[in-house]
Amino acid sequence: MASRVALVSFLLLLAAAPAMSTNYEGEALQALRARLSDPSNALQSWNPSLVNPCTWFHVTCDVRNRVIRLDLGNSNISGPLAPELGRLQDLQYLELYGNNFEGKIPEELGNLKSLISMDLYGNRLEGEIPKSFAKLKSLRFLRLNNNKLSGSIPRELVTLSNLKVFDVSNNDLCGTIPIDGPFATFPIQSFGNNSRLNGPELQGPVPYDFGC
Repeated sequence: MASRVALVSFLLLLAAAPAMSTNYEGEALQALRARLSDPSNALQSWNPSLVNPCTWFHVTCDVRNRVIRLDLGNSNISGPLAPELGRLQDLQYLELYGNNFEGKIPEELGNLKSLISMDLYGNRLEGEIPKSFAKLKSLRFLRLNNNKLSGSIPRELVTLSNLKVFDVSNNDLCGTIPIDGPFATFPIQSFGNNSRLNGPELQGPVPYDFGC
């Protein structure tokens, strides 16, 4: 009888206890780590058993223990980017420059609605610039230079009214350069060394980009 009472009491305590929420930010970062080669052990402190990733090196959190900054610049890391990074809804700074990230830029990065700066320059990223970046309304700095990106510059990016710096130089982009919105202020050097990229588009309907 006593054991039955104890069991019932234990079950009631479990029912009353708040459900533990999954650490989705830590899981998103672990998904990135699982894809990467890290010969310099830059990610050695990324311990999945911790309550949250706020004590990990290269990760900064706010007072609510939400990840707001990921700094992995010049860390000798290689491999593809994880689409799970798009779950970091409070991320403001994504600094992944000067590594050997490869493959396509995940469309899911367009879900980082709080992002202020995205620095992916100096890697081996390929494919097109995601049109989903047009959803990054807080974005001020977007540096994608010195990669292997192809395709045209998405015209959807002209809606990014807060964008102050845009650099896609030293890629393999094609088509024409938008002239609307913030693109009216970017220097020509921001587009340099793209052999198939033509000059600014003309006023009127957007022309078809032959060979793009």
